[in-house]
Amino acid sequence: MTFHNIAILGATGEVGKEILNQLQERKFPYKGIRLFASQRSAGKEIVFDGKRIVIEELNEDVFIQDGIIFSALDDDLARHYLPRLVHDEVVIIDNSNAYRKDDTVPLVIPEVNPEDIIGHQGILANPNCSTIIALVAINALHKVVPIDSMIVSTYQAVSGAGSAGIYELEEQIQDIALGKESEPRVFPYQIAYNLIPQIGGFDSEGNTSEEMKLLHESRKILHHESLQVSCTCVRVPVMRSHSESISLFFNEAISVSEARDILMNAEGVRLVDNPNKLEYPMPLDTSYQDNVFVGRLREIQVLGRKGISLWCSGDQIRKGAATNAVQIAEKYLNI
Repeated sequence: MTFHNIAILGATGEVGKEILNQLQERKFPYKGIRLFASQRSAGKEIVFDGKRIVIEELNEDVFIQDGIIFSALDDDLARHYLPRLVHDEVVIIDNSNAYRKDDTVPLVIPEVNPEDIIGHQGILANPNCSTIIALVAINALHKVVPIDSMIVSTYQAVSGAGSAGIYELEEQIQDIALGKESEPRVFPYQIAYNLIPQIGGFDSEGNTSEEMKLLHESRKILHHESLQVSCTCVRVPVMRSHSESISLFFNEAISVSEARDILMNAEGVRLVDNPNKLEYPMPLDTSYQDNVFVGRLREIQVLGRKGISLWCSGDQIRKGAATNAVQIAEKYLNI
């Protein structure tokens, strides 16, 4: 077993902390580990694998000599720091949106396109959380009968906006119970007891940036430039785990029973599909899990076309971010 040095940039955020948890939970082989965060967090200690590790400040002077760098920085910081850290002795796995559209940067879901890792030039990109959850759910079907289009609605937990999103929902629930007013800060409107059909900014055609990520990233990961995607992303008052309603249309006919058999053995999928017993995926069941739960399979007919509709849920902090990043590193070490 080969042991590697590890660095985590943005180690005190929700994704950075979960990467640490996953490294320990999955017994990832390492020689040494360095944790970086802002000046505000520098000097604090985090316990990892029974050891106390002092958080270092991420600044212009940082140089990481060799090993694997996990970046949990935001887009601007990733664009600023990652090119400076790239050299022949490191590989960077980036969780931001900064390099996902870059043709020279592989965008990887290990259950879907692990072979793309080979083409890296120093940076490997982690897809958006909703993309990961959707493609893990549908990939096995696509491999058997190619998908030509899909209609997706996402129901995204507040933790997708980080710890501040969780705090805002908790605070609003408490304030409403006490009859107090609560001013939205993270989300554009009150999220408690509400739905907000906007995640990201709008483009000239009325699509949000989150909705367009699913289109562009799915095409890149599946190597399917003609894939048609219509997506609506909604923020919901759920603490953790995103859910998605996905309607799929294929190049050839596929039955619900065939789809169910395929998903029963799909990597990264747990089939939970027994309506008679009220069994279907829900955020509470998928939180702190790494599989994407899939259920509610049924045949649909839209505008003369038959397809399959399904419902899926997955923990966007784990499989939608941190676990996927660590799995990329595991695949990288085994290629």
